Amino acid sequence: MSFQFAYIPIGVPTFHLESAQKAFDDSVSLLQKIDPSVKVPDEMLLSLPKLGAFLDTLSPDFVIVQNVTFANAAYMSEVLRRFSCPVLLWTLREPVIDGGRLRLNSLTGAYSAANVMRACGRRFAYVFGAPAEESVQRRIAAAVAAARLKKQLRSLNLLQIGHTPEGFGFGRGLDAELLSLFGVNLKSIEARELIGRAKTYGDDEIQSYLDNARARIVGLDKTPEKNKLDFARLYKAYDSYVKENGIGAVSSRCWPDFFVDFGTPVCAVLAMLGDNGVPASCEADAYGALSMYIGQMLTGKPTFFGDPVSLDEGENTVTFWHCGTAACSLAREDTGAVCDVHCNRRIGPTLDFGCKAAPAVTVFRIGREPDGSCRFFVCGGEALDKPKQFNGTSIVVKTEGSSRAVVERSVKNGWEPHFVVAMADIREELLALANMLDIPVEAY
Repeated sequence: MSFQFAYIPIGVPTFHLESAQKAFDDSVSLLQKIDPSVKVPDEMLLSLPKLGAFLDTLSPDFVIVQNVTFANAAYMSEVLRRFSCPVLLWTLREPVIDGGRLRLNSLTGAYSAANVMRACGRRFAYVFGAPAEESVQRRIAAAVAAARLKKQLRSLNLLQIGHTPEGFGFGRGLDAELLSLFGVNLKSIEARELIGRAKTYGDDEIQSYLDNARARIVGLDKTPEKNKLDFARLYKAYDSYVKENGIGAVSSRCWPDFFVDFGTPVCAVLAMLGDNGVPASCEADAYGALSMYIGQMLTGKPTFFGDPVSLDEGENTVTFWHCGTAACSLAREDTGAVCDVHCNRRIGPTLDFGCKAAPAVTVFRIGREPDGSCRFFVCGGEALDKPKQFNGTSIVVKTEGSSRAVVERSVKNGWEPHFVVAMADIREELLALANMLDIPVEAY
């Protein structure tokens, strides 16, 4: 789906037009660096007829309305009358304070625009500052990325494979809720259907999948032959179903079915999907899979999915771990994506490594409230250079604030036990997305 965002610089011609023109030119330059396809007018929109003529050319998914000078509420009212997409209101800093003429009066215009948006019940984002300011550039880029992702979510097919195990109902997705809150299409299939599909493949049909996995997984050939081949069969079953049905994210049941009914775990298959650009959670956690998708879309990298299992106040860290589903590209360079047997069931292959260091990460989770609404968990930090902490895959996160406070507060606030670690600082993007979706955020 194509994405369109537009820059709408409003004002009146009675202010200092040389200052306004410079601000307009600098703003266009910044926005074109963020997205060369941004729709911009040929000139400042200093009258309602000029505004209307430019709006006639648009069908936007996101608009930035900037008071290049003061403009009364009629300008924003015209924008709101035409478009229901997310809005970012941008106020320019007054360029000169010298006891002389007020050059722009952008801030008063912002109050007028914001007042009419509140009167109309419209949520909006807000940025104050000049185009050259780093904080302004960061927040605008984050808002554009969030708006783009908001539209992408409306074309996302999220596949739920099987049901959550007993006691794991926190991750169970409901199609109506995911559609109404995020625009996501939840598709469902039973685990036995993919197991049945996997069992039909002959050895020659899975060779390319086996070769693909060998190139990424260290020690795969040490896995018993039957398990190795059955893993490749399962990999082909999942991958082909995903491609045939346009699936963008997966939440998959894992235990006990794949150990008991198939004899080989699905963990390493989910890791393969993650590296193929299709984030995949285990234990049928649909909201976990959606959290992974959001993290991967905002960073361009696979995310880590796991449980918080260990707290170290001395290092100010929280360790996140799971049985062995992490994408191979997350593995430390010195070990690579090693595989072994499942830590409890003692059947392989599952992944078994520590994740590489990262100077900035974001711990994230879409939490589901009892009434069906959602909230965002957002926490910044860094991933430390640590070997695997337990059998399975692990990542050690040094939190920006007190790790003990993060753990104590999140437990008391009743968060789900699965979290996503995104491999960049995407807090600003998540805050912008939450605002657009009208979802509350708990920042840690």
